Amino acid sequence: MLKIVADDKIPYLKGVLEPYAKVTYLPGGDITHEAVKDADALITRTRTRCDASLLEGTSVKFIATATIGFDHIDREYCKKAGIQWTNAPGCNANSVHQYIASVLMHIAAKHHRNITQQTLGIVGVGNVGSKIASLGKTLGMQVLLNDPPRARKELNPEFVSFAKIKQSSDIITFHVPLNKEGKDKTYHIADTEFFNSVSPQTLVINSSRGAVVDNQALKQALDEQKIAGAVLDVWENEPAIDRDLLDAVDIGTPHIAGYSRDGKANGTAMAIHAVSKFFNLGLDRWYPEIEQPSNPVIEIDATAKSYHRIFEEAILATYNVADDAKRLRNNPETFEKQRGDYPVRREFTAYTIKLSNGDNFIENLLKKAGFTVETTNNTL
Repeated sequence: MLKIVADDKIPYLKGVLEPYAKVTYLPGGDITHEAVKDADALITRTRTRCDASLLEGTSVKFIATATIGFDHIDREYCKKAGIQWTNAPGCNANSVHQYIASVLMHIAAKHHRNITQQTLGIVGVGNVGSKIASLGKTLGMQVLLNDPPRARKELNPEFVSFAKIKQSSDIITFHVPLNKEGKDKTYHIADTEFFNSVSPQTLVINSSRGAVVDNQALKQALDEQKIAGAVLDVWENEPAIDRDLLDAVDIGTPHIAGYSRDGKANGTAMAIHAVSKFFNLGLDRWYPEIEQPSNPVIEIDATAKSYHRIFEEAILATYNVADDAKRLRNNPETFEKQRGDYPVRREFTAYTIKLSNGDNFIENLLKKAGFTVETTNNTL
């Protein structure tokens, strides 16, 4: 019988594969060589390092990670060992879009900035970065895009250099994979030189991979006021994060930007589909039933409110990043537990906004963000 070892924190997974395989569920840190010795497949998250020390001499033929990231998989070893693997690209793009939207509302308020007058520099314009670009434009921001691989391939003049991002951006947000070497190296792309070259008014956001930002250099930059502030969802040395850095950033969260229920469901479904296809299980269209939000209808009266204020109300009614930041700041030692027990968060598409006394412009903006909008007494 097919044998599968799976991370026990992957949602919606239990019971799906049992009719076809013997499935063993373990915490990511407990998935050891001994545990996978007789397994045919692994279904993982980023907490399990899939390399020779784990896989050498095992029966593993296939690895599916239910995450967008795959730097925990030793691709060279897997290639040599004949082990196929897959990740879940784009599974949490809308979740990170929601996270960044909430972050932008908070940092604009904290730093007393009109978001429509800010320039947003996006480093990495893949599935996630493209969503953030659309968000920035919807909010009326000037948006700069940096993605060297895409720029080389597409020859699109819309892409700018990293130097231009540093020089011209009020807010810089990173959405790149972790590449430790090569011409597209992203490891410590935000280093001491980076922080010395940006404006002291710059705000930096990292929700990609912890080591994209040199955490020590960031801490020094904040201490020396070389930048105005920072938001970190990902950290070097997770879960043993730098407590002093946590105290120094505007917002610090426990690697949950992509943790909406929708994003998790997408990641699990993509992993199931990949395993199904590899072993011919017939589950190629499986998708879980997702919990509904507790308050799926948001009522907003647009009377005498700016478009930005209406948009802010809608975003924060679905997700307030301050709640996650408060939990981590109060109990940083429970970083992993906060991820494992993360509360239900649904994306914009799960909500209907009942908009009264608005106009077609704000209605279209909300729809573009992903909301369903019902209008009453609206003006043209």
